[in-house]
Amino acid sequence: MLLGAHVPTADPLGEAALRGAEVVQIFLSSPRQWAAPKLRADAATLSDSGIPIYAHSPYLLNLASADPVVRERSATLLQATCEAAATVGVRGVVVHGGQTGAGEDPALGPARWRAALEQLETTVPVLIENTAGGAQAVASGSDRIARLWDALDGLDTPFGFCLDTCHLHAAGEALTTGTSRLLELVGRIDLVHLNDAKDDRGSMRDRHENLGAGRIEPGDLAAAVRLADAPTVVETPGGAERQAADIAWMRAHR
Repeated sequence: MLLGAHVPTADPLGEAALRGAEVVQIFLSSPRQWAAPKLRADAATLSDSGIPIYAHSPYLLNLASADPVVRERSATLLQATCEAAATVGVRGVVVHGGQTGAGEDPALGPARWRAALEQLETTVPVLIENTAGGAQAVASGSDRIARLWDALDGLDTPFGFCLDTCHLHAAGEALTTGTSRLLELVGRIDLVHLNDAKDDRGSMRDRHENLGAGRIEPGDLAAAVRLADAPTVVETPGGAERQAADIAWMRAHR
């Protein structure tokens, strides 16, 4: 499988070289603003580079929100992100599973996801990422992901699954059995975010750590990569130097 990292947006190819990355993930716009992506001057260069690129959508997106205004803004920004992703040759746009409103029927989250994806026009797959936890989370833990995938069955819009190891651990699942269970539920893992965790299993805290330095057993991280058998990027702290060490760790264990 290909190994790499989430890298700064300005020069993805240069950042890949610094890390020895075979694949990269980037933001196409600010992760904490509703602003749509702008056309990149290097779009053709990135598309023709031979380096597989994935894009992470802004964190503000919540297609399952109880607020219809938030859902509409999320759908609009996702459409713009997918359009920008196509110009760069992106292989998938990662979107967090989001959450419903307090006290809402849990079935509303998957239903809202289906409605949003039915309206989306894209050739770039949307990769739904599991999240770390919370009472209203739509894609936290295998049971909730199973409910979401059931709701999306038969959908024409291209979509897939992104596994985040820190999030699965934070949601309370053992990494190896959880990964195996998710493979049974979704059929295929399209991208792995391989992150160690600063907190104990079940913490519901999304705090990433460098590989082998956190609370997940190193053998379980390595097993998850082998089970998923998909392009894998780290979203770990420390910049190019520490991420290069994480990529070397992955190569030694894959």
